[in-house]
Amino acid sequence: MSRKDAGNRDLMNRRRVLATAAGVGAGLLGMTVKGTEADSTRVQGDAPSTLGARSPFEQLERKPLAGVVSLTPLERLEGTITPADLHFERHHAGVPRIDPSRHELLMHGLVERPLAWSIQELRRFPSVTRTCFIECSGNYFPRAGEFSPPHLVCGLTSQSEWTGVSLATLLREAGVRTGGTWLLAEGADAAVMSRSIPMDKALDDALVVYAQNGEALRPAQGYPLRLLLPGWEGNTNIKWLRRLEVTDAPAMSREETSKYTEPMKNGSIRQFSFEIEARSIITQPAHPAVIEPGWQEIRGIAWSGRGRIARVEVSTDGGRTWEEAALQGPVLAKAHTRFRLPWKWDGESTELLSRATDETGYVQPSLKQILAVRGPGSAPYHFNPVTGWRVQRDGELRFSPTG
Repeated sequence: MSRKDAGNRDLMNRRRVLATAAGVGAGLLGMTVKGTEADSTRVQGDAPSTLGARSPFEQLERKPLAGVVSLTPLERLEGTITPADLHFERHHAGVPRIDPSRHELLMHGLVERPLAWSIQELRRFPSVTRTCFIECSGNYFPRAGEFSPPHLVCGLTSQSEWTGVSLATLLREAGVRTGGTWLLAEGADAAVMSRSIPMDKALDDALVVYAQNGEALRPAQGYPLRLLLPGWEGNTNIKWLRRLEVTDAPAMSREETSKYTEPMKNGSIRQFSFEIEARSIITQPAHPAVIEPGWQEIRGIAWSGRGRIARVEVSTDGGRTWEEAALQGPVLAKAHTRFRLPWKWDGESTELLSRATDETGYVQPSLKQILAVRGPGSAPYHFNPVTGWRVQRDGELRFSPTG
């Protein structure tokens, strides 16, 4: 055999060895990815698309309830921003279909210059972007059973990055007359939703927004225009906004008289309770999770319409003792804040609780404390009780409403 032939044979043998090794390696790698149809390293991937999609292995969706709401899957989310398509829904007459090219915002009443702006004209004003939550004031389900996950307990809260124009800027353009102390905000849905807004709030941090998480508002979130009142109950954040009337008194609309008011134990009625009080909930571990003894990280979210979250305490023994959790920055005012606490479960039954305190000193109450003021059977508006999860010996977690 010539030296050349021997060299060619050695080269062919080396190639066979490399090919065999590569095949074995690919086989071992494929063995670690069970349930896949093919080894991803040997199949050409999908081409770029016009619209991104979630992995088929990540099935995220809201939970429709009672035909009027869809709940955010709090226990399935990370961080503080809610994907726009998972932001909770609450509407009173369905989601209207509105052509933005034909939509206007009218401002009139006690103003020097009644004005109407198109969407494009509103976009010409200086833009403002703010991250904050919106929560329905009825975000508590007293009939939630012990097998209810977090979204069935309080899934009517979501957080987004909102972009629009300051309402104070629009009011300066129109010129508020003396005596103009309230605004009536009205939507373009079939319910013609309207709420009265104090002028102090309108001139503070209120926005008229047209974008959410970097894109146009979703239809269920008020496309093409909505009012944003950071920290205030969701019903005041009028969607599909079409009219702002400056007035000298509240309009006493249906949504602020017969609805969205809270009966008290002494027979009085609490009205215009705009601000969302401090609240928290543990989202992991929570039903339907099943845990094993050993180290866990307790995680959750806390929020307050009065400002920043100052502290979150967690109890792993049903409220007998409390330990301060770490807050994940940035801690923003009137925004969801993540908290976490390492915990070693010993395998015995117990109860996990969380309790939030905001920068005003307000402490999240227990359900017992709330009912002591309002009495049993009161409307579930602005219910923000400490929420618990009972840990069974088999590792199953169940909702505990008593906190």
